[in-house]
Amino acid sequence: MEEMPRDHRPAKSVRLLLAEDQGMLRGALAMLLGMEPDMEVVAQVGRGDEITPKALEVRPDVALLDIELPGRSGLDAAAELRDEVPECRVLILTTFGRPGYLRRAMEAGAVGFLVKDGPVEELARAIRRVLTGETVIDPALAAAALSAGPSPLTARERDVLNAAVDGATVADIAGAVHLSESTVRNYLSSAIGKTGTRNRMEAVRAARRQGWL
Repeated sequence: MEEMPRDHRPAKSVRLLLAEDQGMLRGALAMLLGMEPDMEVVAQVGRGDEITPKALEVRPDVALLDIELPGRSGLDAAAELRDEVPECRVLILTTFGRPGYLRRAMEAGAVGFLVKDGPVEELARAIRRVLTGETVIDPALAAAALSAGPSPLTARERDVLNAAVDGATVADIAGAVHLSESTVRNYLSSAIGKTGTRNRMEAVRAARRQGWL
């Protein structure tokens, strides 16, 4: 009788959750990481608002999160995981290597920040390193973040700019952020000044380029 092939994985593999909205990329990443002898992809999600419920269900060791996801950003989900699943280490894996995103990721409790154009072997090494307590950050992005400095926008100014999309009126923004229209105008004016732009749409674009939103 033929002997069945043995599973060469260690007794306890690193349990991974992947959050990526591009299905083909998510599947490829899951396949490549699943080939690592000490790793197991236990969950995949395509929306940011699915991350915490799935993490509560499967209790991963490491969550690999994209930033720009439908439903909820990976940065907001990272902050929620810090509170709801504190044993899970969060590593941000994104196309958008913006200095502001790095700062916000660290503030949200992420312990790693890598851009997607690196080899999967580098990602696997990063996963193993964060499990030992290290923080792993793309070196070029770390240097850019230090030179860029912190975001000049307050939390309320970010809220107002985030609401100032798709032709939203001042009244629309006021309703979305629960502020008076005059207060919204003041925040918009301040944000426009801080971003060195001429109007609120330019301010939104400039803030997004820096990763402040």
